[in-house]
Amino acid sequence: MTLLVDDVTLTYPDGDGRLTALDRVRLDVPAGSMTAVAGPSGSGKSSLLAVAATLVTPDSGRVVVAGRDTTGLSAAEKSALRRDRIGIVFQHPNLLPSLTAAEQLQVMTHLSGRRPSRQLRRRALDLLAAVGLADKADRRPHQLSGGQRQRVNIARALMNEPSVLLVDEPTSALDHERGAAVLDLLATLTRERSTATVLVTHDRSHLAAVDRTVTMTDGRLSEGSRPADPAAAPAPA
Repeated sequence: MTLLVDDVTLTYPDGDGRLTALDRVRLDVPAGSMTAVAGPSGSGKSSLLAVAATLVTPDSGRVVVAGRDTTGLSAAEKSALRRDRIGIVFQHPNLLPSLTAAEQLQVMTHLSGRRPSRQLRRRALDLLAAVGLADKADRRPHQLSGGQRQRVNIARALMNEPSVLLVDEPTSALDHERGAAVLDLLATLTRERSTATVLVTHDRSHLAAVDRTVTMTDGRLSEGSRPADPAAAPAPA
């Protein structure tokens, strides 16, 4: 497995007591599969994503990313792990308005200390082609539709070849057709690039593309369908 959240409890201060955001949560996501975490707002989905991304340290339990137990890692070590192993697709793309689609991706490599090169430019173009934007590489955000900006967001998260891909409500600002297309794209990229993908959503209308669904209620996960074998999954039409 590439991502393991093991017996994690997370609490926050709440007046004189503590509010339990995650209650002994366990989630394992194999490489090449996509797990959807569904549930209403306030159920703990965002807290789970933050813990899986090593942005928040749980009270107890552990998070293992690509075989590395993150327990006890320093802030700098966690930052390096996120940079090298974890891709995050935010709910809102937050693209830099002055940069082209290709440059949005290349910025990710600058953050890892690598210098611009023809190879990195080629990787950015290849990823844009993979998300169906080969002809939009030199467009700026205002020249792209909402669905296209979200596709740039996905490609950007994949730029550093992560082992784990964490996706936060990627269809919330899209209509049904564009939302379904984004989920199909994520499923395809998950299989092709062997990422362990976690999709957080409150919308169950697009879940046919995922391998497994679990439900978050009051900080606890309940099991839905088990993961399908990614190798046996039908190819997208």
